[in-house]
Amino acid sequence: MSDLKIVAAGHVCLDIIPTFLRGAPTLDAVMQPGKLVEMGPAVLSTGGSVSNTGLALKRLGLPVRLMGKIGDDAFGMAVRDHFRRLDETLVETMIVDPAVATSYTVVVNPPGIDRIFLHCPGANDTFGADDVEPSLLAGMQLFHFGYPPLMRAFYSRADELARLFRAVKACGLVTSLDMALPDPASPAGQADWRGILEQALPSVDIFAPSLDEIVFMLHRERGLAVRNKAAEGVPMGGLIEDDVRALAGELLAMGVAVVMLKLGSQGAYLRVTSDTRRLASCGCFTEEACERWADAEFYAPCFDAKVAGTTGSGDCTVAGLLAGVAKGLGPAECVRSAVAVGSASVEQPDATSGVPAWLELDARLRAGWGREKPKVAFRAPWA
Repeated sequence: MSDLKIVAAGHVCLDIIPTFLRGAPTLDAVMQPGKLVEMGPAVLSTGGSVSNTGLALKRLGLPVRLMGKIGDDAFGMAVRDHFRRLDETLVETMIVDPAVATSYTVVVNPPGIDRIFLHCPGANDTFGADDVEPSLLAGMQLFHFGYPPLMRAFYSRADELARLFRAVKACGLVTSLDMALPDPASPAGQADWRGILEQALPSVDIFAPSLDEIVFMLHRERGLAVRNKAAEGVPMGGLIEDDVRALAGELLAMGVAVVMLKLGSQGAYLRVTSDTRRLASCGCFTEEACERWADAEFYAPCFDAKVAGTTGSGDCTVAGLLAGVAKGLGPAECVRSAVAVGSASVEQPDATSGVPAWLELDARLRAGWGREKPKVAFRAPWA
């Protein structure tokens, strides 16, 4: 069986990172009216789910197209040029709207203090279900969508995410969804995410949120407490396996077929519906595979890695899961591949350059790549 052809859709932006020179002044000294501060070259890179998950899939060797919405402006040209330099075909499904501005983030990173992000949501806030025309999906087999909490249409209209996934499913594609953690005080953070997911998940085949995202979306007050504990360094924000299993069960009850919860430094947890008819409706499982996947449950701890940066590691973990599904692997192999790709990604400071080709990843696994010892106990079978 040949690999499934994948569309990586959703949030995309241009990151602009001015570099501070050695001996740069403090932020207070920089932020003075009328002051000219000499800087080094600016680093330009693409960000968001489209870039991170999409380019990780590309590095793994999967056939992939990117579908983000950008403006017909200089920043939009920079985004397209970055993707084109990697592969001209990547941009065939990008959406260009002359009426909107391309999303960008200026990352101000003075020495000695936390980064400051100046963000323009731009075209992401105008991306809606109607932008994904059936013609853009022609010849594709798996549709992945990332970061709806950072895209206004999908949190301001309760049925927009469901409309998108129903339309994509009607085109016969396998569907996949990833989330992002909104600011609790923002309109996205105030949205009824439980209600949004209850409408959308019957049309979502694979759902791969982070643990902190989904506990906030389903149980807001508990999610805030988990977030605070995680910030204090408590693994999984104090949650245990029973909590993780219960959250996955809630999502399966909403109608999704496959749930993978990303657990950060503790790895990933996979749980699958017991309904073989629901699995068959995904469109990527044979009858034999449905029997193998049905009611599966696995835990995969992280692999040993020298961490250079965690930017995009969750997106790369999702790419590893989708790559496994696209190649027809079983549930244990898929969640293991997910964690392996995420672990490899943190060995470089940027989002995706640490992701190896699939054969290199497989060779590293076969050579006995060591695992990190988890700080939270899991009784589920290890993958």
